[in-house]
Amino acid sequence: MTLQTIADQVGVSRMTVSNAFSRPDQLSEAMRQRILDAAKKLGYVGPDPAARALARGTTGAIGILLTSSLRYAFDDDVATGFLGSIAGELAPTGLALTLLSAASVGDMVPARDVPMDAAIVYSCDPSMTAVDWLTRRGLPIVFVDQEPLRGITSINVDDRGGARAAAQHLVDLGHTRVGVMTAALGGAVGFIDDPVQDAKGSKYVSRERLLGYLDALAPAGIAPLVHRQLHSDDREAFDAALELLHRDDRPTAILCFSDVIASGVVRAAEKLGLDVPRDLSVVGFDDSPLARRLRPQLTTVRQDVAAKGRASAAELARVLEAKRTGAKTRAKHLVLPTELVVRDSTAAPPSR
Repeated sequence: MTLQTIADQVGVSRMTVSNAFSRPDQLSEAMRQRILDAAKKLGYVGPDPAARALARGTTGAIGILLTSSLRYAFDDDVATGFLGSIAGELAPTGLALTLLSAASVGDMVPARDVPMDAAIVYSCDPSMTAVDWLTRRGLPIVFVDQEPLRGITSINVDDRGGARAAAQHLVDLGHTRVGVMTAALGGAVGFIDDPVQDAKGSKYVSRERLLGYLDALAPAGIAPLVHRQLHSDDREAFDAALELLHRDDRPTAILCFSDVIASGVVRAAEKLGLDVPRDLSVVGFDDSPLARRLRPQLTTVRQDVAAKGRASAAELARVLEAKRTGAKTRAKHLVLPTELVVRDSTAAPPSR
């Protein structure tokens, strides 16, 4: 079934049939409806999408590159909120989202092989091959939760400032034995001897949050016990927290890279018979829905995930339009604010 089949049926030209599907403003409503009715009767669903994309020079798809497995986009509250906000902003434009794994699948390299008009690189290592492929393809790119790079628009939150506020909150409560549980893909896991040096080798968000904690703890003379796990995973956090809380010098408060890690810490404390916050204060990061579901409700650092998604969509639209028109555009580096939200999981340390 082809355009010509429909044209012969209706008695019009092939171009007229094509316009009925792709340029309806070129036809009267009555003529367009005749063509669509004939197409439906004959079982014709429309021009081949791949051919239409080739003719237009666009795919109508925006790629979102993830370091983690694609399941992360559906399991993690923060990722889900971020992607949902982008989808909502792009809906009126007709652009679709395509989730891309940074890993290769057999001979398929998604960042190299999947058709797309532009890409958002979301919390990935910029040295990864996948990021390099997107850059080499000349696609408009926006970095989110990434190390800002010259010439590429980036959107981050004030991770360091938020972490500093969280640590200062514990200092002000009187805690002197503080643990930090962070996460970073790659590198060794376990207790960290030199947090500053470790931070320098970590991904952007992990580095900024760890340095923010140290900004407040170091002036107070507090050397935190720092544990790094591979993923922001509550099961990993549960096991690590059990180890941390079994120490003779166990902390009276723990700063967590994410609310997910904080939930694992709270579960570990419960298993050991420790009360949160009477025996152990716990602070998360993100203020995801999980923070309010936990009991006690979690003290955490709020980032506006929806605002980050809207900003990402807006900047993507800007760089796409610049490419379409050939206009020059300058890369922007946006930093969105964070805010400490004090709830029920923190209190003064127990007296000993």
